[in-house]
Amino acid sequence: MNDMNWLAIYPEILLLAMSCVVALVDLWVTDEQRRPTYWLTQLTLLVVGVMHFFYYDAGQTTYAMQGMVVADPMGHLLAGFACIATMVTLVYARPYAASREMLKGELFTLSLLSLLGINVMLSANNFLVIYLGLELMSLSLYALVALRRDHAVATEAAMKYFVLGALASGFLLYGLSMMYGATGSLTIPEVFDVITKGIPNKAVLVFGVVFVVAGLAFKLGAAPFHMWVPDVYQGAPTAVTLLIGGAPKLAAFAITVRLLVEGMIGLAVDWQQMLVVLSIMSLLIGNLAAIAQTNLKRMLAYSTIANMGFMLLGMASGVMNGSNEWAANAYSAAMFYAVTYVLTTLGTFGMIILLSRAGHEAEEIKDLAGLAKRSPWFALVMTLFMFSLAGVPPTVGFYAKLAVLQAMIGTGETFYLGLAIFAVVVSLVGAFYYLRVVKVMFFDAPTDTAAIAAPGDVRFVMTLNGAAVLVFGLLPSGLLELCKTAILKALST
Repeated sequence: MNDMNWLAIYPEILLLAMSCVVALVDLWVTDEQRRPTYWLTQLTLLVVGVMHFFYYDAGQTTYAMQGMVVADPMGHLLAGFACIATMVTLVYARPYAASREMLKGELFTLSLLSLLGINVMLSANNFLVIYLGLELMSLSLYALVALRRDHAVATEAAMKYFVLGALASGFLLYGLSMMYGATGSLTIPEVFDVITKGIPNKAVLVFGVVFVVAGLAFKLGAAPFHMWVPDVYQGAPTAVTLLIGGAPKLAAFAITVRLLVEGMIGLAVDWQQMLVVLSIMSLLIGNLAAIAQTNLKRMLAYSTIANMGFMLLGMASGVMNGSNEWAANAYSAAMFYAVTYVLTTLGTFGMIILLSRAGHEAEEIKDLAGLAKRSPWFALVMTLFMFSLAGVPPTVGFYAKLAVLQAMIGTGETFYLGLAIFAVVVSLVGAFYYLRVVKVMFFDAPTDTAAIAAPGDVRFVMTLNGAAVLVFGLLPSGLLELCKTAILKALST
């Protein structure tokens, strides 16, 4: 625990070094398409992702930086998925950014720095390291939202995101400071030990947990801390919206596990009640508000709120009557849900990017009218994404929802059975706005007859994205087993 162990953080060191290299190399790039910078960024992401999957396959848990960093299978698996999500996002984003004067070195450098913050959060074993990674990720995303400096809507979204993000960071930091005051430690395993042994001032602990959960709920986009999600998703350039809605959700899930499960599972009876309230509000507000939206990005923002509510149901059903018997099943279901949600989100916002062109944003639902006549293949792929978000078989979204519901029902508690029924009913109501998009694509007359022009790499990755949503729905056991193994290793250390 006292060893620096630089080997454990080689991926993060490489990512930091390459972020600086990309920023410097771009100064000499004259190509308007930024091909050298783009391919250098993609190569970096590929190498870092392979390193994380290699470490995951080794299956070892090692500590570094005098116990402040933990390199375990859960962190490596989520970091590998975060690298893939960022790679896919940049493939979708490049033609979009080029047509809006956003294709600059800053786009790639800030994307890498955001991913570095995500990696730091994924491997954090200390309150300060979590906060350091969170701020690095957040500041990079604030700057990316404002990358179109001459675009008033994007600038407004960046300001809202910055102000509300600072408020949420303050909540989290205040909660962590109270946890430190009550336990006398910033290291997560030591906090766990103190809470497990029992300490006299539990009131301070519970008060601290309230602020920690509020900060986590903001980063997840769960109600009632969701106020930034619709405005930022709609106002930010779509490529940046995808950077916000993709890999950062994996980091938010990871720090939720690190803080609440690995550090404060002794207080599960308190924070699980909070998560239940957050999930119920998120499901109601997200699904009901989405029905009224005509802007596709805003609708998907409310969809994100509802989906995060569903994921939190899994997180809230791990400890029953003081027993951790159901913990691995519940948390692996929640992790599976987070990963598959990001997979589907990449496709939905990627399709919006693909349909957009210079001078036109395909943000309204009516912009998809007649897509089946213009491009039957893309209409089919988008249908898969909508079905997955709605939880329609045989897409992966159906199995993700099923895994969470099974984890809840498996507890045998009447309350969680009722909560599962409520989640199903609200999801059925929410299916309306997903199926409305499908109806518009296949049955409405086209409002735009222009040919859909997309580079070959975008078409190829979009097809792979759609195929993955279908294949993981038909054969989910492999990915679910990866998640379960990662969670078991995290719980056992």
